[in-house]
Amino acid sequence: MTARLALTASICALVALTAACDNDRSVRISSTSTSTSGDGKGVLKVVDTLQCPQTQGALTRKGTATDGGRTCTYTGPKGAEVILTLVSLDNRTVPQTLRTFEDRLKTSLPQAVAGLRASASASSTTEVRASSGASGDTATVRAPGVAVDASDDKASVRLPGMRIEADGDNASVRIGGFHIDANDSSGSVDINGSAGGEDVSVQARDNSTEVRAVSSGEATRASWSLSDNRPSPDGWRLVGYEARGPVGGPLVVATVRSRDNNRGRVFDDAKDLVTLNVGE
Repeated sequence: MTARLALTASICALVALTAACDNDRSVRISSTSTSTSGDGKGVLKVVDTLQCPQTQGALTRKGTATDGGRTCTYTGPKGAEVILTLVSLDNRTVPQTLRTFEDRLKTSLPQAVAGLRASASASSTTEVRASSGASGDTATVRAPGVAVDASDDKASVRLPGMRIEADGDNASVRIGGFHIDANDSSGSVDINGSAGGEDVSVQARDNSTEVRAVSSGEATRASWSLSDNRPSPDGWRLVGYEARGPVGGPLVVATVRSRDNNRGRVFDDAKDLVTLNVGE
């Protein structure tokens, strides 16, 4: 019995929402913890000019702040670029405002955009193979809280907080508040769910992965990234942003362009710049 589940990256990403598999096709999801107040989140500050330290982690500021203290540019490892911006909503909604940053960043990674669009109905991971020790085509396991039934390319797994249904190349998994749909033949996985007060979605197609996380509450706490295993003509492999702001704005947005497709340190430093200015 072999059940093709195409789920390694998805499951690794969902374990505690902080881990990622050690392979080029892993999906990483970060969950933000905040201090509590009336709405369950920390109070975000209203600012009219940015704080732009000379260095932040692995980032170094280029020159001085521009646009009246509303824009600062940083460089990082391997030529990574982080631009910190203070932006007013100006009668626009938060999604409309963030969409302008997203659309601009997508132009730096056209192959990822094309890949996600081409497979919009389908989601990239490695295979996980479950097999019985004998040459038979069926397997059954029963233990307290555990039930596994498999026959040929079909498998059903029940664990506390987890359910997996696989049929040939297709698999559907529910882990806690997350729903994962994977298709091995199309090399695709879609993840949607909530954890730690964040709504998270992941769409992965072959070489490309898009991750979006938005916290609940009226204040803005949003993160978005687009990555690709293949470098763009300019060498970029990852673009994205971290954005926060109080109700009504303004927003502090740190945009990232990196030649490394691991969110890792550059994103963490960009997030720290946002936190320094507007709060957790």
